[in-house]
Amino acid sequence: MAQSYIVFDFGVNEDSAQQARHRLDGWKQAFHLAKKLEYKFERKPAGEKGGDDHILVIVRLDFSDHERLSHQRWMDRIPGEAPFKDAAPKVLNSGEPEFAATAKLFDDLN
Repeated sequence: MAQSYIVFDFGVNEDSAQQARHRLDGWKQAFHLAKKLEYKFERKPAGEKGGDDHILVIVRLDFSDHERLSHQRWMDRIPGEAPFKDAAPKVLNSGEPEFAATAKLFDDLN
């Protein structure tokens, strides 16, 4: 399986994070990517002073080996489109140092 993660840091921009959610949901439905494209939100509390949460969106792409071209196309497409391109995309492929920690975080999120 060709599995990768793309981590987007939206900071406290809730509107952009929700736009990202809608864009991902649209792609999942339009391109029948139910199990191939999954995402989760991580919200870190702002602290004692209140304020908005810090928002990370973690996208997991999970394509079979014979779908490498589709996998690469989505890896190229998602970070380049609005609102994702302004959210400091970080691409993690298997074998990279942070991959295991990101995979665990993704599995632990609701």
